Amino acid sequence: MKINVLTVPAEQREVLEQRFASRAGAVEGSDGFEWFELLRPVDGTDKYLVYTRWRSEEDFQQWMSGPMQAAHRGGAGGGSGSEAGGERPKPAASDSSLWSFEVVQQAAPKLG
Repeated sequence: MKINVLTVPAEQREVLEQRFASRAGAVEGSDGFEWFELLRPVDGTDKYLVYTRWRSEEDFQQWMSGPMQAAHRGGAGGGSGSEAGGERPKPAASDSSLWSFEVVQQAAPKLG
């Protein structure tokens, strides 16, 4: 499990969310990908969480060295590609850090 913690100023929240929406589907076909969630802060913090779950560390690293590397060339929370004038868009996030976890326990709802 990987959690990318993005520091996003209030005026950049909509930009960040639009950039993620425009990349919808970009990770779903990756080998070993299991889950994605973009979590918007609601408690007064400026930290967004990008949660992904992978079958293995190797699958995550393979994705990072391929499609993800191209997507992140614009910086933390940056867009992919270029905007008018051929310039990269300004990153929506001012900082990011990647947290890695292994699942030790999990639970699902009991079926009736």
